[in-house]
Amino acid sequence: MDQSTRAGFATRRRTELFDALVELFLTEGFAHLTLDEIAARLRCSKSTLYTLAGSKEQLVRAATVHFFRRATEDVEAAIAPIPTARERVAAYLAAVGTALAPASTQFMFDLHAFIPAREIYEKNTRIAARRVQELIDEGVQAGDFRDVHAAFAADLAATMMVRIQRGTVRTHTGLDDAEAYRELAAILTAGISA
Repeated sequence: MDQSTRAGFATRRRTELFDALVELFLTEGFAHLTLDEIAARLRCSKSTLYTLAGSKEQLVRAATVHFFRRATEDVEAAIAPIPTARERVAAYLAAVGTALAPASTQFMFDLHAFIPAREIYEKNTRIAARRVQELIDEGVQAGDFRDVHAAFAADLAATMMVRIQRGTVRTHTGLDDAEAYRELAAILTAGISA
């Protein structure tokens, strides 16, 4: 096996492990799992886990980054073919809901309790809010939306995104995350439409 083949295999195996790790964490959370339990569930050795990160905390952080990187790619792919700004904003928020739908209540609880993971989530929420602002700006320039303060509209969306992810919206309204994102998209796009 030549050097590039070995490197490609290592990268593919690393991605597969992170995908499996993310799936495990999304389903069950991570606070209660030990490295031994994680290794057993992923059918790998602890030393293999240490090739991904030097500690459980670093592993959780790396898995959280991996999750949000994939989610961002999926969301952007979902809106790429959509022609109008109104549809793009709605599709963007719906795609965020879809990307986050697999996250269990336990995962979200653990995420908020573990500062390094929570910081990644908060950073990604800020990035998503900026993206919503860009989409609104594009819509204003194209005449699809009335002339609104795009930063305020994006901040409104970001505030609701945080409340959705913390489970506050579910508690107060009974809407699951995907339903809440669809409602947010409908209200936001109707409110700024030209």
